[in-house]
Order: sequence, then structure tokens, then C-alpha cells
Amino acid sequence: MNYRAFEKVFKRFGTVSISQIRASRQVFDKNNLGRWEKQGLLIKLKNGCYAFADIADMRGFAYHAAGKIYKPSYVSLHTALAFYGMIPESVSQITSVSSLKSSTFENKLGTFSYKKIKPNLMFGYNAMENDGFTFFLATPEKALLDLLYLYPFYNTAEEIRNLRLDDYDLDWDRLDTFAKKFNKQAFLKRVELLKSVLLEDA
Repeated sequence: MNYRAFEKVFKRFGTVSISQIRASRQVFDKNNLGRWEKQGLLIKLKNGCYAFADIADMRGFAYHAAGKIYKPSYVSLHTALAFYGMIPESVSQITSVSSLKSSTFENKLGTFSYKKIKPNLMFGYNAMENDGFTFFLATPEKALLDLLYLYPFYNTAEEIRNLRLDDYDLDWDRLDTFAKKFNKQAFLKRVELLKSVLLEDA
């Protein structure tokens, strides 16, 4: 299978893994992946997973790649807040949460960081599409809750104000409903503090 034939079969997926290639039952020499990477046709995302270089810089592709590199996962935390325009600064890495162990991957697209949460907390995200690429993104409410859960130092009004949250239009009922599912008293206190600070500053 030459590159053009390979591209025709797999490019529509955006990324391709060795397991995908094997499942397709195509006659294929996996050494081609390394050669095509050296030629600049593919970008290695992690061992056994590649992206097509000519679409990798399209808006939304990095979010799509995040879900392919490590799954199950969804984009959350500071990355999701920046996506919604809720924090002023751009983020230097894609941050996601996963029910797997915390991990980080670095490749030519950037740094992809994954924080572990309990399997029963893998909720509160939606399938999104950007430039034809689908990815899973936390709702604004869940992104904030994931942040408070994984970074417990957000436990003072000063720390919360340091987030410089802006342009938020939160669903407070959804926030409360989601928060109760975490079932931790110390966490719920941080949520109440967050609410009081945001409502006071509104």
C-alpha cells in the first residue's frame, strides 16, 4: 500500500492507529509509518498513533487528537475554560480528564496532559465539532467542577479570583446537580465558595 492509497482509506478519520490499520485487513508494512513521518507526511502523536500532517494545524484538530491519544477522556479544566472564553489567557497545552492514570504526551502538536478522575465522574461533556473534527468537551460547569476537584488549592476567594473568570453564563442548577455527584463535603464547600465569589463579582 503506497501513501496515496493509505491516505484515501484513513485520512477521513484525521488520525490513524496501528490497530485501525490491522482491523482494515489492508496489506501494509508498518515500517511505512516511520518513513512517512520522516517525509513530513505524518505526525507521530504517540507510539502507534499518527496524524496526517497537512490537516494537523487546522483549528479544532488538537482537541480531536487529544481524544485519540488517550481514551476514554474529554477536554476539560483550563483548556475548556479558555475554549469558552471564560479565562483571558490562552493555554499552552491541551488538558483533559480521564478515568485512566494521569499521563502526559508530547509531540509536534504540543503537550497533551490527562488528569485522573474516578470513573463515575466521567460525565458532563458533549460531542463538539470544529472544522469537521469531533471531540468531547466538558460543559462550562463541569470544567469548573473538575478544576476544583483536581486542584483543591482553589479554596480561597483570592485563589478563585486569580482565575480571572470572565464572560461566564453558567447554568447554576446544572452546576449544583453535577456537584452533588462528587459526594465530598470539602469539595462541596469549595463549590459554594466559587458560587459566592462569582455571584458577588457579577
